[in-house]
Amino acid sequence: MTKDTSPDTPTEPLLRVLTPDATPEEVAAVVAVFAAMGGGAPAPEKPRSVWASPARRMRGPHVHGRGAWQASARGIR
Repeated sequence: MTKDTSPDTPTEPLLRVLTPDATPEEVAAVVAVFAAMGGGAPAPEKPRSVWASPARRMRGPHVHGRGAWQASARGIR
């Protein structure tokens, strides 16, 4: 059995307030909580740039001794 989802088919509301004295603010608060809970498809992740990688901010150890200046310029550790 398949569910007919054509525009002519009436659908039941997803949320029904049973308390007759609920204010519009209270209903909005309940709707906001349900909306924050999610339930939809997760947002697609954007590919992260190598330039934005936190590992780029890490420095390597300082090289000490003879030839340290040249080694630091070449990236030799």
